Amino acid sequence: MKIAGKTFAVLLLMALGACSSQKPAPVVDRSGTPSAARAPAVAEKPVPASREAKDGVYTVQRGDTLYSIAMDFGVDVRELARWNQLPDASVLRIGQSLRIAPPAEAAGATVTPITPGGSTEVRPLPAPGGPVVATPLPPSTTAPAPTTQESAPAAKPDAAPTSQWLWPSAGKVIDGFDAPRNKGIDIGGDEGEPVRAAADGEVVHVGSALRGYGNLVILRHAGDYVTAYGHNRKILVSQGQQVKRGQQIAELGRTDSDRPKLHFEIRHQGKPLDPVKYLPPR
Repeated sequence: MKIAGKTFAVLLLMALGACSSQKPAPVVDRSGTPSAARAPAVAEKPVPASREAKDGVYTVQRGDTLYSIAMDFGVDVRELARWNQLPDASVLRIGQSLRIAPPAEAAGATVTPITPGGSTEVRPLPAPGGPVVATPLPPSTTAPAPTTQESAPAAKPDAAPTSQWLWPSAGKVIDGFDAPRNKGIDIGGDEGEPVRAAADGEVVHVGSALRGYGNLVILRHAGDYVTAYGHNRKILVSQGQQVKRGQQIAELGRTDSDRPKLHFEIRHQGKPLDPVKYLPPR
């Protein structure tokens, strides 16, 4: 399922509002499980282990925030709020249904009835309140021409060539992919070391609004892929900027972390994937 959305910039002001007395949005734990070191109120709202949408609709689970949902499905949090007519992005109800793709346009829609053994007729929708009438065409006397070209099967995300990707940091992997505990890999290093774009892409988020990621950069790439780079000491790019594979985008740091490291994720249509399967062998 292709997810629409040009950016998913996370706006902290949308969560907190203009009034400082407003309660903050639920905290997002990157690991997907509550930490014993966090406040009891956070532990009572564990982040869902996985998020799946059916027919473009996602059902809100305990621990969800609009920001975490937007990141997982690769959409702009502002668009997500607009599609669902949410006046307050910080308020979600468990069991609430959210569109995670733009709603279908009503204008110009057509009705295409299927006539058994015959052809189909496409008719414009009637005026509001009018009946829908479909007149089947006479059955065709000519057999349909055989299909000469079959659609190529959709490529699996794990089949992406490693030549497309580049290691974002020179350090060693200190914590491997283990969803939902770790939705990416952690790469050790020293503060200030360069963090580089794993592939050509566009900067779609810069900030520290997602708890557990520190100073975070998110890039969008061709094929509905995104990469995330967390815990940076300094960010060297801005939202909307086009970057090249291997270009330095940040400096390795320890923001929201107990040690200097880079947290790196690759996601396809919001689904976390094991980066080691994509990156070239070392």
